[in-house]
Amino acid sequence: MEKHNLTVVNEFILMGITNRPELQAPLFGLFLIIYVVSVLGNLGMIILTKVDSRLQTPMYFFLRNLALTDFGYSTAVGPKMLLNFVVAQNTISYYFCATQLAFFLFFIGSELFILSAMAYDRYVAICNPLLYTVIMSNRLCQLLVAIPYLYCIFMSLTVTIKIFTLSFCGYNVINHFYCDCMPLISLLCSDTHDAELTIMIFAAFDLISSLLIVLVSYLLILLAILRMKSAEGRRKAFSTCGSHLTVVIVFYGTLIFMYVQPKSSHSLDTDKVASIFYTLVIPMLNPLIYSLRNKDVKFALQGTWKKICNIFS
Repeated sequence: MEKHNLTVVNEFILMGITNRPELQAPLFGLFLIIYVVSVLGNLGMIILTKVDSRLQTPMYFFLRNLALTDFGYSTAVGPKMLLNFVVAQNTISYYFCATQLAFFLFFIGSELFILSAMAYDRYVAICNPLLYTVIMSNRLCQLLVAIPYLYCIFMSLTVTIKIFTLSFCGYNVINHFYCDCMPLISLLCSDTHDAELTIMIFAAFDLISSLLIVLVSYLLILLAILRMKSAEGRRKAFSTCGSHLTVVIVFYGTLIFMYVQPKSSHSLDTDKVASIFYTLVIPMLNPLIYSLRNKDVKFALQGTWKKICNIFS
């Protein structure tokens, strides 16, 4: 591939989702609604699981952290993407681009491991209900989120530094709506082998290790459910992990579709659609799934709403 003359790149231009003028206004309205619902839903879930005494359990501790990661990576991407619809040329500075990439990688990586920690939590709740409070102690729960956070800080900084310490060519147009690894690598003039290898190793480790924990946990859950003699017991067990299983299928399904599809059918437009889904749509869906399918959350919402109404009445 022909490389452009090497010049100092101070900013990048984000091409956005589409360059068709007639789609700019309706897409801006649609994604603004999605982002606002996502922010309100996730912040609401964080506050609700913090203040309501009925939601002070390991499951809701993980749910609070899931909402935090959803809010984090949707906010790392969403506002800049929305700006792309209302400006003629959406530029992003060199350092802001690096910051956006680092935050996005941190939050998306953290979400993978929090979902796997939630799968382990559901396994303990169904397979060892009598020992649940002993096994899922506050200390263990804190470790199960602290270790992924520390690892993901290391991962995101390593990948970001690997990319941004290399030389960019004069061409500074990113064919995406945010600063992502592969579109940035395509702009590099330096040898990208080490950077691509680093990204591949981290991506494979993150996806495979977290997915393996989820699959093993649900395999053991399924075996435990099949051994139950009571139909009511099986129904309760399925309802216990129903919301989490829905979130896992949607999130991992999108990532697997994006990264495992054959090169012959791989396109930038397909990547953009998949990226929209897991950066904006999934963070909006997660709090809705947990609030609509969970009686405790619905009762907590009703109780909080009544308290707010009493204050202002």
